[in-house]
Amino acid sequence: MNYKELYQEWVSNPYFDDATKEELRGIEGDEKEMEDRFYMDLEFGTAGLRGVIGAGTNRMNIYTVRKATQGLANYIKNVGGQERGVAIAYDSRRMSPEFADEAALCLAANGIKAYVFESLRPTPELSFAVRKLGCIAGINVTASHNPAEYNGYKVYWEDGAQITPPHDTGIMAEVKAVTDYGKALTMDKAKAKEDGLYIVIGEDIDRPYMEEIKKLVIHQDAIDAVKDTLKIVYTPLHGTGNIPVRTILKELGFTKVFVVKEQELPDGDFPTVGYPNPEAPAAYELGLALAKKEDADLVLATDPDADRLGVYVKDQQTGEYHMLTGNMSGCLIGDYILGQTKATKGSLPEDGAFVRSIVTTNMTDAIASYYGVDLIEVLTGFKFIGQKILEFEKTGKGSYLFGMEESYGCLPGAYARDKDAVAAAMFLCEAAAFYKTQGKTLWDAMIGLYERYGYYQDHVESITLKGIEGLEKIQKILSTLRQDAPKAIGAYEVLAVRDYKTGVITDAKTKEERKTGLPSSNVLYYELTDDAWVCVRPSGTEPKVKFYIGVKGDSMQDSSDKAQELGKAVLDLVQANL
Repeated sequence: MNYKELYQEWVSNPYFDDATKEELRGIEGDEKEMEDRFYMDLEFGTAGLRGVIGAGTNRMNIYTVRKATQGLANYIKNVGGQERGVAIAYDSRRMSPEFADEAALCLAANGIKAYVFESLRPTPELSFAVRKLGCIAGINVTASHNPAEYNGYKVYWEDGAQITPPHDTGIMAEVKAVTDYGKALTMDKAKAKEDGLYIVIGEDIDRPYMEEIKKLVIHQDAIDAVKDTLKIVYTPLHGTGNIPVRTILKELGFTKVFVVKEQELPDGDFPTVGYPNPEAPAAYELGLALAKKEDADLVLATDPDADRLGVYVKDQQTGEYHMLTGNMSGCLIGDYILGQTKATKGSLPEDGAFVRSIVTTNMTDAIASYYGVDLIEVLTGFKFIGQKILEFEKTGKGSYLFGMEESYGCLPGAYARDKDAVAAAMFLCEAAAFYKTQGKTLWDAMIGLYERYGYYQDHVESITLKGIEGLEKIQKILSTLRQDAPKAIGAYEVLAVRDYKTGVITDAKTKEERKTGLPSSNVLYYELTDDAWVCVRPSGTEPKVKFYIGVKGDSMQDSSDKAQELGKAVLDLVQANL
């Protein structure tokens, strides 16, 4: 059926509720809106669903959630995992509790037990719960840091990581096979509870999760020494981080934690921020005001599902607060963990591994080399870091020390398999305490990393292209760059092209080829002169194409200038090919 026929089907079919029909009747005559809602099914990709909340096949609603869950249930039954159950968590977004219940009741109707958190919980705790409960899978209802009109649905597998091959393609195929929304099963919630198929979880998972994080603390002595003088401002940005972040900091002994009251309580409309993203400076307006009032040492912000952590740190010499990128904060935490673990234990494991995504800063390579551990690259997406941890466990080869990606996410231990802003907040505060005992700030420590490893600067540009035409343009950008690779980008010569879709790295001069060694992904990576690089990839969660840029300079100003110049050159190159 075309989009007009699908629209009429949803308006007239008794399967769809009256509220859905009323919403759709409200767009009658708006051809563009009708087309956008019905020109395709909301795509169930390798991470699950994500889209604008509303009625239609290309929207997040109870019917698209139920359809996706039926496909997941079918796959679970195919692999014989129905006896193990599925853990379900959700964040503070609009419709998150309702979508979580829809997923749970669809699973229950298929005879699969659903373990549902009593209230909102952070993403990393869902990852932990899957492993703790021995579930076959997990579902997390969240759209992470997307604007308020979005929600999403992430699927995890038994190892606690988001789905990877072969399970991702297997589940995607089963979801796609559910063509009739009416064939997605559901049942009464009271009946599901009575039959033991809907089980509420909460404190029984909260405490073990917290205890696992606290086990990772290296310098409790440093925390004890400055717990009453280190000042921390924290904002959960209306999301799930409020209770877990404050709990972990309180239990470790920090007494000067100031929470941004206007952003403390969960609110899916995110009324104080247009974009609840700790990468966006605008999200810190209230936090920085409070920091200046209290003379805070650092400002922390977690995104709505508390897997990403943003931070501002104070320069005591100037009084200025500096925003750290995800690369900067990740490197601070990673260097602290490796350095202080080595200092306290005397050595690091011979097979120790620092794992990062392909678009993460090359400073990680320098850190790994300095401490004599392996640097392992994986594709973008924290599930691939989780997959590497699983490989270490299965083979007995490789000791996971730290994993990070540039998008404000890291994981300091193997208790979970997704990035954890709760643990990251704990470690940044511990590191701040440790450096404070030495008369240093986190900003001083960051400058120390630059002086030791080099002035690496990383930058992200993006082009948003919405709708059908936008999707076509995104594909055209990748296709053009793939078929006609540039010989230079700005002032930098292209040394090699990594095409992760074909799995081939091509030397720009000799044309010699070698394998990437990673799974296929629609990503292009250009190795440039002077330790610079550019990576191009479509976003997996938003209608945009991203351009990741890395340079190395002689000073902070030099590297900043180089990053801006290379970013402009990339956008000019793309615009010329649109």
